[in-house]
Amino acid sequence: MRSKWTLILMGVLLAAGGWLWWRETPVAVTVVHPTRGPAIEAIYATGSVEPTVMLPIASRAAGNLVELNVDEGDQVGKGQTLARLEDTDLTNTVQELEARARFARLNLERMQELAQRKVVATIEVDQARADLEAAEAVLRRAKAQRGFMTLTAPADGLIIRRDGEVGQFIPAGQAVFYLSCCAPLRVTADVDEEDIPRVRVGQQVVLHADALPEQVFDGEVSQITPKGDPVARTFRVRIRLADPAGLRIGMTVDANLIVTERPNALLVPSTAIQKDVLWLVADGRLHRQPVRVGVVGALRTEILDGLPPDAQVVATPSEALRDAAAARIRPTDTASQP
Repeated sequence: MRSKWTLILMGVLLAAGGWLWWRETPVAVTVVHPTRGPAIEAIYATGSVEPTVMLPIASRAAGNLVELNVDEGDQVGKGQTLARLEDTDLTNTVQELEARARFARLNLERMQELAQRKVVATIEVDQARADLEAAEAVLRRAKAQRGFMTLTAPADGLIIRRDGEVGQFIPAGQAVFYLSCCAPLRVTADVDEEDIPRVRVGQQVVLHADALPEQVFDGEVSQITPKGDPVARTFRVRIRLADPAGLRIGMTVDANLIVTERPNALLVPSTAIQKDVLWLVADGRLHRQPVRVGVVGALRTEILDGLPPDAQVVATPSEALRDAAAARIRPTDTASQP
């Protein structure tokens, strides 16, 4: 019986010794020091490059396209002839009406001469004058209709699209050209409705285009549309570009709308944060340190409060770490710095 209790006591002592040995065995950890750098909180959105002003150029009358003088990518000047639709019938109508107007003018002159000689009454002169005015009005209308068959540039600009070929029938009101003019390029981006309350006019924007991976473009929010898209749950935001050189209409861009930017923030690797808690190593022991987190990034996170600038922070803490446990710092050549 005594030997049985002896064995039990020895087992308890061994278990306690093993627990104490396990508790005091130093945990190997990798530590980093906090660094100073910019902390930027941004709203991400995608958008496309577009002209600030885009004018469709269309004929007010239908007809076959018989002449094209410019193409996509051409710079044009105000009043320049871009294209012409067939106007043979209208030209014949104008010629007919010109002849009628000439006859009405001659008739008025004849009536005025006869009235001076008291051969005809004044009412005959008035009738001849009215006939001339009506003929000239009809002629002006016909000339205007013929003018609709010639498409001209309403302003200096760039032809960014052409929809029509020679011989094609163009319905009235259908745009043949689209003209970019009067203002530099801009970006239109779709921002999630959850983020739109943090967007304001004048907000700084940093943009990247996949087509130009080596370039960064600066811009600012110029307009926020008041009505959102209830299906996509987004709002359209217009971005004014500081220098659009290199960008082309239709390019896709990634836009980062800057919400907060602090140039000298205290930063640690994002992997070191566990539910707003850092693990520190001091005097050979682990210490659980609650902190107040600021801007959270993919690689680094801003610490607003609770962290000494010279602390040794566990870079990748595990769930098994215990407060006050012994710790052994791995050599610095294997430590990953932020």
